[in-house]
Amino acid sequence: MTSARYLVNGIKQPSQYKPGTMGGVAAKVEFDNQLYFYPAVYYCLKGYKVTLKNPSFPPSEFATSNDVTLHTIEVAPLFQYDFNKKLSHLFVRFGPSVDYGYYGRESVDTESVSGGNVRVYRPMVFAFTDYGRFTAQAILHFGYETGKGLMVFAFYERGFGSLNNHDDGPKIFHRIVGLSAGWLFGKNPLVTNTKPVKK
Repeated sequence: MTSARYLVNGIKQPSQYKPGTMGGVAAKVEFDNQLYFYPAVYYCLKGYKVTLKNPSFPPSEFATSNDVTLHTIEVAPLFQYDFNKKLSHLFVRFGPSVDYGYYGRESVDTESVSGGNVRVYRPMVFAFTDYGRFTAQAILHFGYETGKGLMVFAFYERGFGSLNNHDDGPKIFHRIVGLSAGWLFGKNPLVTNTKPVKK
């Protein structure tokens, strides 16, 4: 589920969550004892729905609401800590990420002269005076990994880089919560380390 913290002149605007999805690849690299380096690259579908009580550009000084869907590629150099050395164990992951928005669409509701609403569907514009292509997040995963490679985890992403580039525009920070599953290919280093040594 994906949304955003949306501020106009420091005033928070009401926002809603909408469905998203993600998928990609990662590597679990031994670092120190139960700490691992866990770099990941993945596709992430982000977006938000916001009611604009204090309109601004983008999307428009006359907008009353905005529904955004954004396709991104995200790079996350994370660290993973396993809570014990057993084959099946709980873990926590943490670290930053940077995403690149390569395509997005938005629907904008504006008030017409007659008093009704007009809805416009359009591609997002990425420019120095509009939306930005790059944002940054802090990531937290908490999950369970089996000795056979299967893992499930809950995650939270909190944006600290605004999606908006316009100097007088809103501050838009991604907020994402979700549940994911994955599979570790290759040999589990814990299995290797627990095999008896022949003398």
